[in-house]
Amino acid sequence: MTNQTGLRVGEDRFRLLEAIGRLGSISAAAKEAGLSYKAAWDAANALNNLFARPLIVTRPGGRHGGGAEVTAAGRRALRTHRRLTESLGELLAGLDLSLADGQDDPDLPGPSLWSFLMKTSARNCFHGVVSAITAGSVNTEVSLRISETTTITAVLTNQSVAALDLRQGRPAFALIKASTPLLTRDMEGMRLSARNQIHGTVLSIDKGAVNTEAVLDIGGGKTLAAIITNNSAWALALEPGMRCCALIKASQIILGVE
Repeated sequence: MTNQTGLRVGEDRFRLLEAIGRLGSISAAAKEAGLSYKAAWDAANALNNLFARPLIVTRPGGRHGGGAEVTAAGRRALRTHRRLTESLGELLAGLDLSLADGQDDPDLPGPSLWSFLMKTSARNCFHGVVSAITAGSVNTEVSLRISETTTITAVLTNQSVAALDLRQGRPAFALIKASTPLLTRDMEGMRLSARNQIHGTVLSIDKGAVNTEAVLDIGGGKTLAAIITNNSAWALALEPGMRCCALIKASQIILGVE
């Protein structure tokens, strides 16, 4: 199934979503699906970011406590996925027959069918709606509203804006590599030149040999993953529950449409 951005949401994530709805727990669903707790959390966060409304909400309780619930939007996504899977199977079966016969069927869907196979390596992918466009002589500033509390701004060439046919009110998606955001302590009154200053609360920290991955809750059911050096994480004294600000240059955000 694809979300509104046209990006592929894998079958494994829908199996996890169904298990969360049935078991009421991300840790229990991860165990059933054969995933690590972190992998399940990453998948849950990715699902929430990819859709306009959160599919999963959690209740506090720590790593082995609390619980999780699939929202009404999540249940609709599961129903749609089941119907789409059945329909896609029929379409592909028909396509196989057509190819075997060496015939071209004008009624078969074109390249948009293969958008189901699209993947991206970007750690952060957000669905949103274009809320404002400010054109310049060479570049255009595009604002994308990804939740009720967060709007991100990207700077694209005028040629790219025209090629994507970006306009106010059009759905689009933003790709942000995890290595892009710079994290800083959430300091009131601080003035910086970065166009995007996204405030959030640290949800989790995963320290590696060289780098640390921090996941921020940025409101509206959305999360942002940032990878920084271990030295930087130590200097910031990062810990869950701490307020942070992610700084992202507008020129480092990639926008796309279906």
